[in-house]
Amino acid sequence: MQDSLVSLCRQSLVLAARTVFISGFSALALFALSAIYLLYVIILGHVRAYRSPLQHVPGPKESHWLKGNFVDVQEPDSSRLQEEWVRTYGHVVRYHAHFGALRLLTVDPVAVAYILQNGEIFQKLDFLKFSLGSGEGLLIVEGAQHRKQRKIMNPAFGPAQVRKFTSLFLEKSLELRDIWADLISKSTRKDGKLGLDTFTWLNKVTLDIIGLAGFDYAFNSLHSPDDKQNELYESVRSMLTIKVGEIMFVLQLFFPLFRPIPTARSRALNRSLEVVQRIGSQLIRDKKAAVLAELSSDASVVVEKHDVQGHDLLSLLIKSNIASDIPESKRMSDEEIISQLPTFLVAGHETSSTAIAWALFALSYHPAVQTTLRAELRTCPTDMPTMDQLNALPYLEGVVREVLRINAPVSATQRFAMHDAEIPLQKPFKDNRGIMQSSIRLSKGDTITIPIHLLNRSTEIWGDDANEFRPERWESVPEAAHAVPSVYGHLATFIAGAHACIGYRFSCRRVRDAHAIKAILFTLVRAFEFELALPAEDIVRRTSIVGRPVVASNLAAGPQLPLLIRPANLD
Repeated sequence: MQDSLVSLCRQSLVLAARTVFISGFSALALFALSAIYLLYVIILGHVRAYRSPLQHVPGPKESHWLKGNFVDVQEPDSSRLQEEWVRTYGHVVRYHAHFGALRLLTVDPVAVAYILQNGEIFQKLDFLKFSLGSGEGLLIVEGAQHRKQRKIMNPAFGPAQVRKFTSLFLEKSLELRDIWADLISKSTRKDGKLGLDTFTWLNKVTLDIIGLAGFDYAFNSLHSPDDKQNELYESVRSMLTIKVGEIMFVLQLFFPLFRPIPTARSRALNRSLEVVQRIGSQLIRDKKAAVLAELSSDASVVVEKHDVQGHDLLSLLIKSNIASDIPESKRMSDEEIISQLPTFLVAGHETSSTAIAWALFALSYHPAVQTTLRAELRTCPTDMPTMDQLNALPYLEGVVREVLRINAPVSATQRFAMHDAEIPLQKPFKDNRGIMQSSIRLSKGDTITIPIHLLNRSTEIWGDDANEFRPERWESVPEAAHAVPSVYGHLATFIAGAHACIGYRFSCRRVRDAHAIKAILFTLVRAFEFELALPAEDIVRRTSIVGRPVVASNLAAGPQLPLLIRPANLD
C-alpha cells in the first residue's frame, strides 16, 4: 500500500512538473511541488520506521530530525563512531538514515554471510550506478546479467592468467623504483633523503598496470606530468570525486525523481561518460580490427574464440563479443564492454594503490617491521622473481594481509532488502523490549550496512590486539576468523558471495599466489627506506568509495601520503 502511494505521488509530481514547464510557470511552482513531495516522503518515512521491526533493535538516537545519524556516519572518521555503537549496543545495531528511515548495521558473521550469499534478496544500492553513470558494469548490474558478466570475466582473473602478469607487475615496479632513485640523486637535502608524495606515484604505477593487464591500453602515467594525466584516467577519477554533503546530491541519491534536474555534478559526470564512451569504443574497434587483420583481409571471415589472442580482460570480452562459436546468451554487447572501464579502473587501480599506500604508511610507522621485511625480501636473488619465488616469502604475505585487515580500501558495503526477510544470527541479542532474539526481521526496502573495517578489527575475532599492526598474527590464524565470509585470508576486505571482488587476485590471491601489491612492495622495500614526513596523527583516512590517506592539516590538497625515502643500506 505504501509503495503504491509513493508511486502514485511520484507520477503525479512528474505530470505536474511537465505541466509547469509546458505552461511556462516559474521555477517556484516546481519547487513548491517538490517540497510537498518531500514532506510526504518524510512523513511516510517516519511512519514506516514506527512500524518497522528494526525499531526494536538497540541503537543510537537520531542526531537530526531530517538527516538522522547520517550527520555522524558521513563524518570522515565515522569508523570510530560505528565502533562505539558496536561496543555500546552489541553486534546488531539500528541507526537512523535520512528522512526517517531505519538502517541495520551488523558485525555478526552468520548474518553477514547470509546477506552476502543471498544476492537475489539483498542487492546492492544504486549508489554506484548513480555515481558512475547509467552504464551496465559488473559493479552495478544484478541478477542474471551480473551472473553472465561474471562468468565471462572470471577466466581473466584466474590463477593462470594472473601468473602471466607477474612480470608486468615487476617491470612497472622497477620503472617506479628507477624514477624515485633518480629523484633522490637530485635531492639537495644533506641527509640524502627525499620528501615525496608517494600516493601520487602509486596511483600512477597501478594505473599503468591495470591499463595493460585489463585493456591492453598504455596510460604511460609514470612518465606523464601530474598536470597532463591521461584523459580516460581523469574522466574516471572525476566520477569518484563525490561531494556527498550537497543537498541536491542527497535528494537525487535517495529519490530518482530529482535526478533529471541538471547540476554541476551531473554535467561533469556526463562529460566524463562521453570520454569513456569515446575511448572505450575506439579500444573495441581497434581490438576487433587487429583480430580480423591477423586472420584475413576478408571482413566477413568467421572468427572463433581461439582466434582472439591476448591475455588482457579486453581480449576476453572481445572474444565473447565477436566469436561465432559462442552462444548469444554468453555474449556481451559493446555497451556492456565499455561499461567495464570505470568498473575495473576503480576495482583494479584505486583499491590497489590505496592498499599499497597504507602499507608504506604502516612500514614507516613500524620501522622494525620494515627492517624484518626488507631482510626477507633480500633473500631473493633477483629483481624479477617468479610467482613461486614471491610466494615463498611468508613475512611479505603477513604484511600484505595485515595491511588489508587494518586498512581495507573499502570500509563498508551496503545491501537493500528486495522483500521481507529474516536473517539468522550467530549470537542472539536482547531487543529494546528485553526479549532475546535469535534472528533479525527486515521489511522490504530496509538497508543493511556491513562495516568491513569493524569485522577486520573485531576483538572477538582477532583478539585484544585487533587494532595493532602485527604481521606475525598470520602465522596462526584465530579459529574465530574462519567464520568471516571471505574469498581471501579470512578478511572481510574481499567479501564473499555473488558480488565478491572479482579482481582480488590482482590485489591479493590466495595464501600462495602472486599479486600486484606483493610485486610493488617487493621492489620498493628492497630498494628504499621509508620514514614518516609528518606526525602519524596528521595522516588520516577520507573515504569517497575508497578510503585514501590525506593530511589532516591540509585537507584541501586531497589524497596524499608524504614520506621521506632514501636508498636502503645494502648490509
